Amino acid sequence: MNLLDAQSIIANLGLAGVLGILFTETGLLVGLIFPGDSLLFVAGVAASGTAAAILGGTHLSIVGLLIGAPIATIAGSQLGHYLGHRFGRPLFNRPDGRYFNQKRVQATEKWLKKYGPGRAIVLARYVPFVRTLINPLCGIARVPASTFFLWNVIGGILWSDGIILLGYVLGEKLKGSIDSYLLPVIMVIIVLSLLPLTLEIIREIRTKRHLS
Repeated sequence: MNLLDAQSIIANLGLAGVLGILFTETGLLVGLIFPGDSLLFVAGVAASGTAAAILGGTHLSIVGLLIGAPIATIAGSQLGHYLGHRFGRPLFNRPDGRYFNQKRVQATEKWLKKYGPGRAIVLARYVPFVRTLINPLCGIARVPASTFFLWNVIGGILWSDGIILLGYVLGEKLKGSIDSYLLPVIMVIIVLSLLPLTLEIIREIRTKRHLS
């Protein structure tokens, strides 16, 4: 089993594995390595009529996903916020590694300052690594618990259920041939999720050039 591969997670661990990975990705720094967007999409496909053809007979409950996924992501993010509030900046005082590095922390901090808590928390759901780091950073920045919870719920539902439904609908419409489109669609989702951060970096580079 490969915990970095969405199809492997679903085929071996089922719904419990999906929810566990979502909770970990949004709640703990180790979650930086997990495939949130692609996992949600493949989980949606696994709840459709195409599941048996591409996942070795594994079939997930669409109702269980639509209820469980938001709960897992919201609970994970609440844990991240608590850890940031409880342990503060020392939580990020660690050396750079393959997935965790200070540049990512700085990028997430700029994201929070630019958009403010509400927009930042919702938009961060769609950006890998930012959706993991934004939660403890909101705790460190002392974003009020009520404010964080409100936008965490909104963002968690929109992100998780939105991508699950996308996978489910495509799985239903492309029965028998979704396996041919699965990898390309996942790649498109990943590229789109990275687009906001890429544009932000480009804007920053242009601003620095303009000021220099």
